[in-house]
Amino acid sequence: MEAYDSIIATLALTLGASWASGINLYAVLLVLGLGGATGHIELPAGLEILHNPLVITAAGLMYCVEFFADKVPGVDTAWDSIHTFVRIPAGALLAAGAVGDVAPVMELAAAIVGGALATTSHATKAGSRLLINTSPEPVTNWGASFFEDILVVGGLWTALNHPVLFLVLLVVFIVLAIWLLPQLWRLIKYILQKIGAFWGGEPPAPLDRPADATHHSSGVTFELERLSALRASGALTEQEYRAAKRQLLGT
Repeated sequence: MEAYDSIIATLALTLGASWASGINLYAVLLVLGLGGATGHIELPAGLEILHNPLVITAAGLMYCVEFFADKVPGVDTAWDSIHTFVRIPAGALLAAGAVGDVAPVMELAAAIVGGALATTSHATKAGSRLLINTSPEPVTNWGASFFEDILVVGGLWTALNHPVLFLVLLVVFIVLAIWLLPQLWRLIKYILQKIGAFWGGEPPAPLDRPADATHHSSGVTFELERLSALRASGALTEQEYRAAKRQLLGT
């Protein structure tokens, strides 16, 4: 039974650290570092470096910077974009260190899973914040940022104290992310196309109908204009024009 509990605890810490790092890496490092240094958290050998005062100081400094940057619309999106190259590798390293003293192949497997999980949580956070930033008021942005901070700390606490509950909630998160990320990408793509249209690009298709319907509608409009031009030039009689129009519209 103790071996089972140890495996579950290790699994929860491994997945919890990588998942949380995709949302706020510096909060994860600070919580684990302070918890380990004060004896409240027993970290595996691979994560003992987080106890180092220099690491704790650096993590605390960067957390303060992110705390303010994450609450400024626009700045938070730029910050998330840069940290795509920081959170994901860090999530993989934390996962590899959390599995403890195991075979290299197990560490590599943990790093792969941890990196994938950090990517998922990071993409969900960054995509959601990009959409939130389309709102002119800052209150929603601030609320999302505070919620993410609480989510990271609460998630780590749950992983350390109630690992089974955390694993269940993590499965729920993954299922929601699988459903949510395609929706986020569609909305983000629409927003980027709207921005492009403002600078002279092609307007995006409405979200409530697929792109092929738009192309079909454009084709019908073009044919109607062509028929009208032929009628005006005398190439088509009024009867021929009406017949062609009925055939085109399917009426």
